[in-house]
Parts: sequence; C-alpha cells; structure tokens
Amino acid sequence: MTANYPLEGVTVVDLGQIYNGPYCTFLMAMAGARIIKIEAKGGENLRRRGVVGGAALPFAMLNSNKTFATLDLKSARGCELLRAMVKKSDVLVENFKPGAMERMGVGYASLRQINPKLIYGSGSGFGRSGPNKDYPAMDLTVQAMAGIMNVTGFPDRPPVKAGPALCDFSGGVHLFGAIMAALYEREKTGVGRLVEVSMQEAVYASLASNLGLHYSMGNTVPPRTGNRHGGLAEAPYNVYPTADGHIAIICVNETHWKSLLAVMQREDLLIDPRYIDLKGRVAHMDGIDELVGGFTSRLPKQELFDLLMRNHVPCSPVRNLDEVVNDKHMHARRALEWVEHPMYGRVCLPNSPLRFDGVEPIAIRPSGTLGCDNQEVYGDWLGLPADEIAGLQAEGVI
Repeated sequence: MTANYPLEGVTVVDLGQIYNGPYCTFLMAMAGARIIKIEAKGGENLRRRGVVGGAALPFAMLNSNKTFATLDLKSARGCELLRAMVKKSDVLVENFKPGAMERMGVGYASLRQINPKLIYGSGSGFGRSGPNKDYPAMDLTVQAMAGIMNVTGFPDRPPVKAGPALCDFSGGVHLFGAIMAALYEREKTGVGRLVEVSMQEAVYASLASNLGLHYSMGNTVPPRTGNRHGGLAEAPYNVYPTADGHIAIICVNETHWKSLLAVMQREDLLIDPRYIDLKGRVAHMDGIDELVGGFTSRLPKQELFDLLMRNHVPCSPVRNLDEVVNDKHMHARRALEWVEHPMYGRVCLPNSPLRFDGVEPIAIRPSGTLGCDNQEVYGDWLGLPADEIAGLQAEGVI
C-alpha cells in the first residue's frame, strides 16, 4: 500500500497574515494540503516587512509549499472571485480583525451558503465575541494582556516580553488543531463549521506553574521568578554560570538530585536536613543555587554538559541562535534544511514538526514572489480564459 500525506486532496484558501494564520496553513501544507495563499496587491504584512533587515526570512519560513495569488478583496469583483474559490475549497483560514471579512461581504455566514462543507478557521487576539474582541492583537499586546509579560523577568526588574512570538504561534497551532477536528467531524456529517481560536486563550494554559504559585499564595500576585521554576516548586531549577557561558539544570526527582550531588562530589548533603527532600530544597533554593553555581562555574559548558549527561542529570547548555540553526540533530531529522531560495539565497528553513509514519517529511518548496501563481490559480484552477485574466490585471483586481 502506498503511504500518503494525511491532508492530500484538501484545498485551503489562505488569507493569513504575519505569523498566526500562515503558521497554521504551513502545517497543513507540510501535511499534504494544497494551500492557495491570497495576498493584497502590495503583499501581506509579513512580506512587506522584508525590506527591513532580515525580516524576509520569517516569510520564507512560514510560506513554503504554498501557491501564491493576488486579489483585491476591497473590490466587488475580488469578492466574487473569492466566492468562486470557496466553492472549490475545503478550508478557508483568516486572522483579520474580527468583523473584517463580514464588512467585505465574505464572512462565514455568506460563504457557508456557497459551500456548506466549508471549514472556516478564524484566528484572532481575543476572540470573535466578548468585550475585548476589538483590542489590538499583536503578539506584544497579547503577551501583556495574557499575563506572560508580567511573569517574565526577575523580581527586582520591570516585566519583559518573552523572546519568541509565543502568542502568535500558539494561536496558529491551536487553530490547526481546531480545523483538523472540524475536518474529522465533516467526514461523519458532511457539513462544515466555523472554528475560532483566541491567542490569549491559547496561551493561558502555559501559565500553569505561575498560576499554581498564584493559587498557593492565596490568589495574590506572585513575584517574577527569573530563570527559576514559574511556580517556585522545583530546586535546583535555574540557569547557572559556566567557565564560558551558562547551563540550565533541573532536578525533578530524588534520583536526579542524588546524581547531581555525586557529580559534585557532595554526597554528604544527602543527609543535610535542609536538602533532605523537595520541600526543604525549595525552602532553601538560594543556598541550592549558590551551591550548584559554585560548581558549574568551574567547568566549560560543553564539558559540564557531557559530564551531567553521563550521570543522567537533566540539563542543557544555553545555546545561541547560530548554534541552534546549525544543530546537527535537527538537520539529521530534516526538521531544519538548508535551501537555495530564489529570492533570499541560501537560508535555513524549518520543516513541519508533525511527522507521519510511512512517509518522509515533505520536500520544501520555497515561497514564491507576489502573485507568481496567478495563472495557475485563476486559469488552471478556476478556469478563467486568458483575456479575462488580463482584464482582471488591467483593472487592478489581481
């Protein structure tokens, strides 16, 4: 039996922009779906950022294996063409501000009349309903609203944002999951539905440790914990200095703690009443950190990592982005691949983290120029004659 990618035969109209929607559809593309990316004539916002520094790389990362078409949805003819696409599609994905599609006359209520089997996936910052639905929804603003910023950083310093765009990408992953659930349901019912994901709601569960601390403190606001456990419920759990950098170490059970003490040649502390159990170690975590940091600072991070690994102590050197981009493990698994991009040169691009037994990770097809597949979309797929396509271009619809 020939193995297939699970979403082969699924066609998706992708109106996504920046990170949220495009990452959702990237995951679908790398699972075998046909993704038709629709952009305004100036390109979606992430593509337009490409004129600034290295901002072109994120567009390339999130838009592999898609087909690129332009369309002016602010024109009546543009909306007609979108409706024609929806008739032939399984899924539509958008992450515009709530209400934007409805104002153009192409919201879910109207599109489902055209195609009752349509799965309509909507990503937003705060959801399609509720008092906050119209708040600005960039990753930074959602981090601030969701509490992520307040729990990030050190207790004696101002809050800081998390380095990566956690809210956008968590929202995109959850939207992918919601669409998959709806596709499964459609297999049984033959009917599609609207699914939506709020970025704020998508990241709430990631605050579990911090919320545990909040609860244990009688629902008062807990301090920021720096590199310590968000719930202050593990020790050792921190980033420690080495002779040439830093290393992260965590001990989540007694075996780990005993192994670390053996490496440090401090088994005498096994009977120290301050450190005899987790409760005691947490109560004396300042002492734990001083003890562990004093040991780690004497060794280079790679040598220390190798030593701790041999003794089964959970840890990792703190690596910089260049080390991560060139990670031999990630490249061996084809999670990362060096690709000759037609616009950006040699770049390192991610494949999907989702793996399907029986098939290799799908080959990366680099993202294309704005509207490069207009003929394929409007001619080959929608079946418009050449003179009509030329007219659409002349009118500025595409």
